[in-house]
Amino acid sequence: MRKIVFFMFISFSSVFAQSAGNTGLSFLKLGFGARNIAMGDVGAAASGDVTSLFYNPANLINSSTNEIMLMHNSWIQGINSEVLGVKTNIWGLPVAAGFNVTTINNIEVRTGATAVPDAMFNANYFFGSLSTAFNTIDNLAFGITLKYLYEGLYVDEATGYGLDLGLNYTTPINGLTAVAVVNNLGSMNKLKNEKTKLPSDFRVGPAYKFYFWHNTFEVTAAAELQKYIDTNDLHTNWGLEIVYDDLLALRGGYQTGYQSKGMTAGMGIMWGTLSFDYAFQPFSEGLGSANIFSLQFKF
Repeated sequence: MRKIVFFMFISFSSVFAQSAGNTGLSFLKLGFGARNIAMGDVGAAASGDVTSLFYNPANLINSSTNEIMLMHNSWIQGINSEVLGVKTNIWGLPVAAGFNVTTINNIEVRTGATAVPDAMFNANYFFGSLSTAFNTIDNLAFGITLKYLYEGLYVDEATGYGLDLGLNYTTPINGLTAVAVVNNLGSMNKLKNEKTKLPSDFRVGPAYKFYFWHNTFEVTAAAELQKYIDTNDLHTNWGLEIVYDDLLALRGGYQTGYQSKGMTAGMGIMWGTLSFDYAFQPFSEGLGSANIFSLQFKF
């Protein structure tokens, strides 16, 4: 019987799989925007720009500008992602579109214990999304994201749809917000014989922004509790950002509950409406390190 050797898939899944469960589409867990990833992936709580569409669409209400974000994620074991996010305002509401293409290259196909593989192929993943947000009552914003999903493995393909629902509450304390979001609700068509379950998760947490030293330094601290719905996975994400004079940002974070990752770090350089961000994420167990680059333009 033909066997497909998924060494890269095993590495890909082992980083995330901490408990029993059969969810797939792990590319949806990689994080979006080098700033968020450098801060321990606290995007649900700390994002307030176009990257909110990937984490918590309710946060889009905090941005009034038009924005474009490009991201390249050179992840571990030959996994690469290209991400585009675009945001504008239509009829007074923020509207954002996001696109993600993730590939895993050079996967071997073998029919037996041979030295040379019978064939090589790539695995391809894609999603396109559309998001919006609006204020409800008492400083509470609601956001929604609709996703089209695709996965292609060898000769098999599947498509599906996903849904994100988020809340953002601006508290009476200046600079303090609280969020709650459910991501990746939905379903896929069958991939050959079985449907792939989406990695649905729930996040809740606060973010606090303040200034000091004559407003020269801006500090953002955020924390999240993250629970995957179909498994026993429970994680906490912690992030800190210090921005000097709207020119230079230093970032760090930590994630708990993973076997092979924890610390994150990065930096950002801002020049007017243009910003460049970098994130570094090391992995243990010989998996390597991830390097993430983002370029963002506001106009």
